[in-house]
Amino acid sequence: MGRIEREKKTIDAMMRIYCNVHHRTSDDLCTDCLVLLDYAFRRLDACPFHDQKPACNKCTVHCYSAKMRRRIREVMRYSGPRMTFKHPLLSLLHLLDRIGEAPQLKKRR
Repeated sequence: MGRIEREKKTIDAMMRIYCNVHHRTSDDLCTDCLVLLDYAFRRLDACPFHDQKPACNKCTVHCYSAKMRRRIREVMRYSGPRMTFKHPLLSLLHLLDRIGEAPQLKKRR
């Protein structure tokens, strides 16, 4: 599994934790969370770093709109600590991805 696919799996798990508690859903996501997840997946698919993608907090490219960035941060703040217990492997891999510097984006000519 590549870095982008793993990021998708992680954000999907985080969205499900958040939506289940805040919007009282069981396994499916509510419409608002589904829209946010789709947006996150599209942003990951368009990531210029591909499999060398840094953790979002270390990234030099801010690909989320301000509104969506606020929403995803809210999800991550709530779900992040809970990921350790619900998805320990994904949580560990995410922490390891945060080690090191973000790669520099090649300049366009």
